[in-house]
Amino acid sequence: MEIPEPQLPLTGGCLCGGVRWAVHEPLESCWYCHCTRCQRRTGTASSVGARIKPGSMEITSGAELVREWAPPDGHVKCFCAECGGQLWSRDPVDPETRSIRLGTFDGDPGIRPSGHQFTDFAPAWEPLPEDGLPRWGGRAPAGAGPSR
Repeated sequence: MEIPEPQLPLTGGCLCGGVRWAVHEPLESCWYCHCTRCQRRTGTASSVGARIKPGSMEITSGAELVREWAPPDGHVKCFCAECGGQLWSRDPVDPETRSIRLGTFDGDPGIRPSGHQFTDFAPAWEPLPEDGLPRWGGRAPAGAGPSR
């Protein structure tokens, strides 16, 4: 399947439209995450996010609506205070390192998931798909590859 080259900037936002953002560089990678934290945060069996090039994202409106939850042992989860829409996660040490939830993009972001991480935590009620993508019981290894 050929993936269309995205028009930059990529744009997106939350459910209510209060928070809007733009990404000015192509996305670096994309993964399904099956960890329990993603399940509880989204109410689904997995979450899919795309890693951005650090510093390539700007919040174009609604920065005052962005709230954060910082777990003691993971990335900071960012969401809209008005609608509760999950937006992105960020590295607690380097705030410019972010992974944006794929469902928040306005159009086709020009990237596809290239693997499944934390599959040891996948729920029994939603079997992992037989999609041929690599799987890791924990975090995907660094440099496992882009998904363009």
